[in-house]
Amino acid sequence: MALENNPSGQKAASQKKPLRGVSLCAILSFVLCGCAPVAITAFGVGAATGVQHTLGGVAYKTFTAPLPELRKAVIATLKRMDIAVGSIQKIELGESIKARAADREIEVQLESISSNTTRMRTTVRSGIMMDSATATEIIIQTDKTLNRN
Repeated sequence: MALENNPSGQKAASQKKPLRGVSLCAILSFVLCGCAPVAITAFGVGAATGVQHTLGGVAYKTFTAPLPELRKAVIATLKRMDIAVGSIQKIELGESIKARAADREIEVQLESISSNTTRMRTTVRSGIMMDSATATEIIIQTDKTLNRN
């Protein structure tokens, strides 16, 4: 109530409110400005290559190709990238290819969705860290190998 009777007090109180709003806008714009480039980059990578990602660093892509044809393309791609194939194992709905390069452990799972559709799931680990860039590149290069044949 003392502020209502004091004109200078009212002026000081009314000046603080716009300052709070300006400060809040400045802080929000600073914090949120980083979201747009990340979203645009994630959209650009996904849209350009058709590769899906998870927050855990796993990369996915579904190919219109039978599993044996995609397996052949994956192995050729890994060899071209100078990545040593370690083993190929049967899994519930397809196959798992394990490979190694430098300090990275690579697993490519091929899941047969239909006789002519196969989903590729790639994970690359470097110690406890996931390497989604390498996982994505393996899928992109496999797609190129598949399209060359």
